[in-house]
Parts: sequence; C-alpha cells; structure tokens
Amino acid sequence: MSGPVPVTVVIAAHNESAHIAACVRSVAWAAEVLVVENDSGDDTVARATAAGATVFSHPFHTIGGQRNAAIGRAGQPWILVLDADERASPALGDEVARRIGEPGPEAYRVSRRNFLLGREIRHGGWDRDRPVRLFRAHLRYDDRPVHEHVVTSARPGRLDQPLLHQPYDSLDEYFEKLARYSRDWAAQHHARGRRAGPLMLMVKPPARFAATLLLRGGWRDGGHGVVVALLGAVSVASKYAHLWAMSRRDDRHAAADPWAAS
Repeated sequence: MSGPVPVTVVIAAHNESAHIAACVRSVAWAAEVLVVENDSGDDTVARATAAGATVFSHPFHTIGGQRNAAIGRAGQPWILVLDADERASPALGDEVARRIGEPGPEAYRVSRRNFLLGREIRHGGWDRDRPVRLFRAHLRYDDRPVHEHVVTSARPGRLDQPLLHQPYDSLDEYFEKLARYSRDWAAQHHARGRRAGPLMLMVKPPARFAATLLLRGGWRDGGHGVVVALLGAVSVASKYAHLWAMSRRDDRHAAADPWAAS
C-alpha cells in the first residue's frame, strides 16, 4: 500500500475495553476508523481514541442501526465493518485497496477464521462464516435485531484474505451473550407470526447437535468440535424455548379474551 486505503472502518462497541484497541490498530492502514459505542461503563472510549479511532456515542436499538449511524458519518466511499473481537491484517488491507480500485461488485463477503478457547474451529459450519463486510458507503443494514444483513440487490463478491475472530473469551461470556441473543431472536420471529410447539423443542436441539458434529464434520475438531456442537444445540434450545413461551403467552391471552382470538 502506497498510502491510506480509502475506506472507513466501522466498529460498534459496548464495554469492549479488552478488545477495542487491538481491533483499531489492526486496521491502521485504513483512511478512517469510526467507533460507535453505547453506554460503555469501562474505558472503551479512551482506548479506542488512543488507538487512533474517531469515537461517538449513539443510543442502541439494533446492531445494524449502530453500524448505519456510523456509515452515515463516513468520509470514505467504501465501508469495512469489523466487530471489536475481530482483527484484520496488512494482507487484507492490500486486498481491499486492490479490489476497490478496480471494477467489481458493490459489496464483498469476507471469510472469518473463528477461534474458541485457544483453538481455530475449522469445521462444524464455522468454516462457512462469510458475512458481507466490505461495501460501498450508500448501502445500509436492515433493522433486524439478529442476523442483520447489508441490503444489496447485487450478488456480493468475495475477498480472499480473512478476518481473525475470537467471539468468546470464555464459556461464561458465551452464555451471557446467548441470554440476550436468544431473547432477541425469539422476539423477532414472534413478531413475524412464528410459533413454537413441544415437537420443535424435542427435535431441533438434537438435530443441530447431529448436523454440526456429523454432517458438517465438527468431529474433526476433536473435543473443541464436540463443545461447538453442544453449544449450538443449547443455542437452538434457548431460542425455541423463548419462542414457545411467547406462543404460550398468546394462547393464555386469547383464552382470557375470546374477542382477541377472532
């Protein structure tokens, strides 16, 4: 790279003191780094600023909304989105500079090398993790609370260089995040009219375990692969249990008020 890459890196952060500085430094090749934070009680803001980012606060509604707020402030024609627990590389910077300087699509998928408890997880579906992360600055995220997507009508391209991703420092952190994620997932699907019954609760968690461990080759990661499969099953169980509870609440309300069911 002969100079800063004309891209704005967008990072949404909340209480990310342990990760934010290293994340910002990993994209030192970018022309601009924006960190959008919400109600951090630690020194996330100070660490991000010291690492070279421009930081601003924005009320949290969805992760897509946080990113959109930062994209709206971007001063560069391209956006690269990172999570605080991700790291870029100089090689990725070289590829970004090359791709945005040549004709191509308006958005690109970026593979992630995912790590759990000190080991890279190469199978079980984690190897298929390729979110859209590089795109032109006129694009925006949708408003879904979970599984948010960049809205684009064209098929995204794909970068060769990956991001490094360590989503959980410990299993305690995994279960803390799961509590929020599963509630948001259930609320999102419940709002769309989806319901869950006992059969789903019986079938879906073990099906996820088997699919992750056997069909997607998770067993190749050894004990870590078994843990990933178990965590996947627990995640599915938690999401559908919340959705089942919401469905039961609807049934109780309908029984209490016959007019609500008509």
